[in-house]
Amino acid sequence: MTDATESPLAPSGPTRAPTTTRRAVLNTVRGSAGNLVEWYDVYVYTVFATYFEAQFFDQDDENSTLYIYAIFAVTFLMRPVGSWFFGRYADRRGRKSALMLSITIMSACSFLVAIMPTRDVIGYWAAIVLIAARLVQGFATGGEYGTSATYMSEAATANRRGFLSSFQYVTLVGGHVLAQFTLLIALSALDVDAVTDWGWRIGFFIGGIAALVVLWLRRSMDESLSESHLDAIRAGKDQAAGSLKTLFTVHWRPLLMVFLITAGGTVAFYTYTINAPAIVKSTFGKDQALTGTWINLLGLIFLMLLQPLGGLLSDRVGRKPLLVFFGIGGVLYTYVLLTYLPQTHSPLVAFALTAVGYVILTGYTSVNAIVKAELFPAEIRALGVGLGYALANSAFGGTAPLLYQGAKSGGNVGWFIVYVTVVIAVSLSVYVFWLKNKSLTVLDREQGSAWALPHSRTG
Repeated sequence: MTDATESPLAPSGPTRAPTTTRRAVLNTVRGSAGNLVEWYDVYVYTVFATYFEAQFFDQDDENSTLYIYAIFAVTFLMRPVGSWFFGRYADRRGRKSALMLSITIMSACSFLVAIMPTRDVIGYWAAIVLIAARLVQGFATGGEYGTSATYMSEAATANRRGFLSSFQYVTLVGGHVLAQFTLLIALSALDVDAVTDWGWRIGFFIGGIAALVVLWLRRSMDESLSESHLDAIRAGKDQAAGSLKTLFTVHWRPLLMVFLITAGGTVAFYTYTINAPAIVKSTFGKDQALTGTWINLLGLIFLMLLQPLGGLLSDRVGRKPLLVFFGIGGVLYTYVLLTYLPQTHSPLVAFALTAVGYVILTGYTSVNAIVKAELFPAEIRALGVGLGYALANSAFGGTAPLLYQGAKSGGNVGWFIVYVTVVIAVSLSVYVFWLKNKSLTVLDREQGSAWALPHSRTG
């Protein structure tokens, strides 16, 4: 047996627990850096959408904005496919290989969008190429979430799993922050017409370059699956690894739980972080574009900084109390946010309204990765976490911006508020009645308990 003092990660069954906090932190940084870039590439689209819209659709068409958000929603259809492909890949060939492949694909798509011709040059083909690039990015992003959530949970020390895994959403929100910051710099250096004409390309080009840097960083990250486990899979001794059939027949209960845990969280996340900033941008208009961008940027930085605090708190009080806090807060606050944010023209009030929503949202975002990863054994974890998340994300998350725009156009925002509130309420019932707090999990049995409980089955 390899001496733990000589190995970056000590063997411990199917997964290899980190021997030191330093190793755990280094792997968290490497694992989450790609998450940062991939989600930057996702959000740079929504942040610059109002500026490059005219490059792909006829501005005389009153539905052009709806088309832009429809493309954003359609890309989510590829996430379950990406989660299946990369989840199976990660469970059978290792987390590291899957994460390196996903970031490579994301980089290529970002460069394509950055250099592609527009509607004035190739007509409707511009929109088709944009849709194709975004679909492939959706495929890669679908693989990134489940694999990175799995990796960061496995590569964390037992007593800091909540804290270290929370950096998945630090970097996820951080990607949005970087996208907003890129827009802020563009608007500061260029006028609105220049950003609309060509400046939007800068955002996508930066995403492609950053992805190549992360690819280099990920080459030195440790693999969280043990060599003995991977050898058994290669030898055909573990047919269940990454098996969709096994997931649906043996592990369907945790898969359903991941779907239901995610549903309310993802609809709230996209409502609060996509729709709310869009409302702010619309309220302050192009004449105050910098003001609106600053409000959104500071709000997202606030959300990003909250994530480690939520993760650290969950390591002390458990994951369930934070999820219940989010569920109750989301049910009560969604109406307030979507009703009063469009009515305020005060930057301070607009920031306060979004900030309260972000405090509530942190109850979900800071712990959602570890809660899901703890439900599955190593041989099916990446597939189970990724697919359960992607299905809910596609159904409720990616469609939220489109549904809101449609409701707004038809004067039916009230119905959208009801929809979001009901979905959050369904997830709240799961948090309250299905989840146990500080109970022994599958990951605890593999790598040691986060709560210092005896290693016996608790139900």
